[in-house]
Amino acid sequence: MLKNNLIALGLTLAIAFTWLRLNDFLAHKGWVSSTLSRKIIHIGTGPIYVLCWLFFNQANMAPYLAALVPLGITIQFALVGLGIIQDPSAVEAMSRSGDRREILRGPLFYGMAFVLLTILFWRHSPVGIVALMILCGGDGLADILGKRIKSPRLAWSPEKSLVGSITMFLGGFLFAVILVWIYNSQGYFTQPISQYIFLIGIIAVGATLVESLPFKDIDNITVPLASVLLGLLLF
Repeated sequence: MLKNNLIALGLTLAIAFTWLRLNDFLAHKGWVSSTLSRKIIHIGTGPIYVLCWLFFNQANMAPYLAALVPLGITIQFALVGLGIIQDPSAVEAMSRSGDRREILRGPLFYGMAFVLLTILFWRHSPVGIVALMILCGGDGLADILGKRIKSPRLAWSPEKSLVGSITMFLGGFLFAVILVWIYNSQGYFTQPISQYIFLIGIIAVGATLVESLPFKDIDNITVPLASVLLGLLLF
């Protein structure tokens, strides 16, 4: 924890910007496919950003300052997607087909989820952290492994697979448990980690079921929403 939240903000912004530009560079060079780069950003951004919350002190303005980072990045996404900012590296890293307008869907919803969950839950409740980690670790890994490992398709959602759903559950569950454990060890949550594990598992199951539904490009809304609703009921 730093004494000055402006320094914490600057450090968080620097780390987030470095992470995003690194992935943009790798995708632009062709060393990583745009599809894989998009998912690496999806998976890694959440844990990095949530860990940066530890830089901030207890001031009431802390969550709002921290939320400026995903807000700024989300505004950048919107400007790139609208064509107002020309950023070929970002388009290659965050779109499947190279069409900048794709950024106005999944990536934009992803950033908005981070802004809202930061402000609403911050470090006062595990609900926001669990929702973000299931979104990152679960939904992100599910898409990568689900497309690379052959397995039966889901009867109610033929574009999604059994491996993808299993990965969604395991990835989201593990990411959430690890981040909640870290915050618990820092004294932010009062209950033993053992009391959170089962509840996180229930939330991960619910989010997995929602992610398995046959809707396109809205997982970044439906998954955190389902996680939050379950979290409010359980925690």
